[in-house]
Parts: sequence; C-alpha cells; structure tokens
Amino acid sequence: MKLIRFGMPGAEKPGIRTEAGILLDCSTFGEDWNESFFGTNGLDRLRQWLTVNQSKCPTVKSETRLGPPIGRPSKIICVGLNYSLHARESGMEVPPQPVIFMKATSSLVGPNDHIVIPRNSIKTDWEVELAVVIGKRALYVDENHAMEYVAGYVLHNDVSERDFQLNHGGQWVKGKSCDTFAPLGPWLATTDEIPDPHQLRLWLSVNGEKMQDSNTSDLVHGIPKLVSYISQYMSLLPGDVISTGTPAGVGMGLKPPHYLKPGDVVELGIDGLGTSRQEVRAYA
Repeated sequence: MKLIRFGMPGAEKPGIRTEAGILLDCSTFGEDWNESFFGTNGLDRLRQWLTVNQSKCPTVKSETRLGPPIGRPSKIICVGLNYSLHARESGMEVPPQPVIFMKATSSLVGPNDHIVIPRNSIKTDWEVELAVVIGKRALYVDENHAMEYVAGYVLHNDVSERDFQLNHGGQWVKGKSCDTFAPLGPWLATTDEIPDPHQLRLWLSVNGEKMQDSNTSDLVHGIPKLVSYISQYMSLLPGDVISTGTPAGVGMGLKPPHYLKPGDVVELGIDGLGTSRQEVRAYA
C-alpha cells in the first residue's frame, strides 16, 4: 500500500494511492495514520477494510495539498555521515558506529510545502534521504529481526542550516529542527512495495540542476543495523521516523559552498517513493 494524508495543514485526512496512481479518501476507516494506527496492527486492518470498502472511497482531486503521510510521530531520528562520499565532502571520517541526532517533529511539513529560511540563517542546505517508518515498538532489537519492525519507507528532505548546526554550540539539532525543515512524502510505501530498500536511486536538484544522484546501496550502515542500534538506546515507537542519511552533493560540500535562497526550487525523489517539490521562501 501507499499511504497519503491530504488537506489543509493540521487538518489532514487519511488516504491511499492506488496502483493506478489514483488518490482515495479513506476517512471512513476512522483513523489517522499515526502512532495508534501503526501500533494496533493498522496496516493489516486497513488492507482488510479496503477489500470491502475501496470502491466506496471518494477520489481526491489531484490539485489537493498533500501533507506528511504520517501523523506527527513521537520523534524523528536522523543518521549523520552515512554515505562515505558525503562524509568525505564534509571533511569527516566515516563513523564506525552510526551518528544519530534528533530533528524536532515541529519541522514536519508536506512534500510540496514551502521551505522557509529561518531568521538569521546564512547557510540553509538540502539533503535527500530515505526515511524508515517504524511499525511497532522496538527496544533492544536484534539486527537479524530488525526489519520486522519496519512499516515502510518515505522520501525525506532533511533540510539543514549549517551555521546553526556547526557554529551555535555544536548541537546538530539546532540546524535541523527549524519549521518546514522536514518535508516528508508524498506517500509512505509499505515494505511489500519496496523489495530491497538498499537498492534505490535517490536524487535531488536545485533550480533544475542535479546536485545529488546516488543509490542506497552506498549506505555505510544499513537499515537493520540502524533500527537495532538505535533501539539499544531508546524505545522506537510506532510511526517514529528514522532518516538514514544523505549522499554527496549537499551545498556545504560544493566548492565554493552554495546555499538556498528565496525563490529557489528544490526537487527530489527516490525509486518507488515518488517525488517532491519545495519552493524556498524567506521568513516573514
């Protein structure tokens, strides 16, 4: 299945995207795609419900705004320096263990919403990433069983303010958590839709110029490792997001560096997970 959420910010309704690319309103299912849904075997219940009710679901107009495909999760966990070439362009060594940091859930927006450059920003950057959505509570998970805890995958732009990230006390979360810094979607693809998440092309362009173009086969630490590793330090709850890192080609790594400015257009995509588009705006 491909799960979507649509409508005005803060009032999104649940839906699906069919194999034919048609968007359907699943409001009569009676639940949002959130922690409660994932934590109560929601995907299986939804599949069963759709066998009877899909033909009755209203169509969503193509021009309707898409929100993040999951309700606000308890946490967004990001992995840093998880592609070797990105570590090199950042002037850092490939870490022997995953580098993890948090991204505020208030940064979450829809796939085609604006990126707003925050006040006092001078280095707002882009990062295309494969994100993993957790399907059930995970704590002290063995790596061999880690994929059993994954509900699906989603496209994520881990927007980052590099000056905040590196020069405001050394806390990465400051440069990652500004409002609009987590465009997510357009849909969540369940695991059966993505046979091998470690063989997906991911790319990003700015104003039509390709900046990132890589493959998840280059991940330093794969998804089973990440789920298992993070679960040794905290409970992963249903609906939580793990963003697995970005490949080379970010603005900070260019010579000279290049950062987003008002009027820029960022487009990105991952095989099987669709594309998203964000226009960049100044903070008003």
